[in-house]
Formats: sequence, C-alpha cells, structure tokens
Amino acid sequence: MTSRLTPEDQSKVDSYLAAPQHQVERQPFRPWRLLLIVLLVVIGLGVLSRLLSRLVS
Repeated sequence: MTSRLTPEDQSKVDSYLAAPQHQVERQPFRPWRLLLIVLLVVIGLGVLSRLLSRLVS
C-alpha cells in the first residue's frame, strides 16, 4: 500500500514515531488472562447483586 503523504510529511511522521517516547516495549496480548479478569468481574458483580437483594428483601 502506498502512502498518501508527501515524502516531506512522511519523513516527519517517521521521525516522530522514531522518538524514544514512542518506542515503549509492550507485553504480548494474553487473551486467557483477559477472559479470567472479565469472568471474575462478572461473578463478583453477581455475588454483590445477590447480597444486596437479600438486604433489601
């Protein structure tokens, strides 16, 4: 895919992205960890909901 930017603008973008603050090392994506976190949040909110319903009734 060719760039729609002019060579001058592309060089500005390249120099911006090459700056040290944009070179942060990222950890690999872990879908099982995300699934576990979402599951724990849903279970926790369900338990909280049941406790609150017992207090109200």
